Amino acid sequence: MNELATGIGTMLRAAGMAPPPSGAAGEAPGLMSYLPMIVMLVAIFYFMMFRPQQKKQQEQKTMLASLKKGDHVVTTGGIHGVVAGVRDEIVLLKVADNVKIEFSKAAVAAVTKREGEPS
Repeated sequence: MNELATGIGTMLRAAGMAPPPSGAAGEAPGLMSYLPMIVMLVAIFYFMMFRPQQKKQQEQKTMLASLKKGDHVVTTGGIHGVVAGVRDEIVLLKVADNVKIEFSKAAVAAVTKREGEPS
């Protein structure tokens, strides 16, 4: 029976389906051999996912801080309007003649035209 197990083990190793016998020649690589690959994957994730998101958040924060009366904006709900006033965290939008709506500053998605810019 021992010869059968040895023969099967040899065939599996030859096919690459079994681990090599223990010993110096057949040891698996340690964690240090995978470390450069792990560091590279973390760097790729940072530069492909996290960094662009942080940059976009900073641009949004800057855009909201620079809102002023007369800017044409679009809200996250898709409402187009002209800024009629800005207070702390509130933006007053003129959406039609004699129609003004208060929104949170965070609801402003984009500035489509700055006050004083040519059409």
